[in-house]
Amino acid sequence: MTDNIYRERTVLFIDGSNFYASARTLGMDIDYARMRAYFAQNAHLIRACYYTALPEDQEYSPLRPLIDWLDYNGYSVVSKLTREFTDPETGKRRVKGNMDMEIALDMLRLAPKIEHAILFSGDGDFCRLLEDVQGMGVRVTVVSTTKTSPPMAADSLRRMADEFIELENLREFITRPPRDNVESEPA
Repeated sequence: MTDNIYRERTVLFIDGSNFYASARTLGMDIDYARMRAYFAQNAHLIRACYYTALPEDQEYSPLRPLIDWLDYNGYSVVSKLTREFTDPETGKRRVKGNMDMEIALDMLRLAPKIEHAILFSGDGDFCRLLEDVQGMGVRVTVVSTTKTSPPMAADSLRRMADEFIELENLREFITRPPRDNVESEPA
């Protein structure tokens, strides 16, 4: 018997720095293989995109092993180098590496080919993007958290989304299982 359940063509759009900050604040260790499998269960997952900025002046970044793993395990990794600059008001050195434009362009480009976009970010700057993509007939789900203080998910983005998924509610499905720290008894 064939499965007649219609499965939406879906793409995951992961704002790496925003998602990482949300997960870290909640004390979650994300298992990206489990997460991809979880969201593929009831959808026709076309692509899982992970967006991140990498430090330009470091030969090795702690982010590099994750990026390499994602790249080899079914994720489309979109990255660019960060830029360091001096803030004219404070004189402090700052690092800039915002991926909002890349996420927006990819979501708009893929919108005619999908039915469902899942955005892993709480950034209120994406409200206009959601409005435009929804206007193209795409259902948009936002995954972030309101369980932190202050909330990582902008209220305006939550209101704009067709569905909001509280990141904390996904803990059992997308985090690494706890390691057994039980020492064996001496014989």
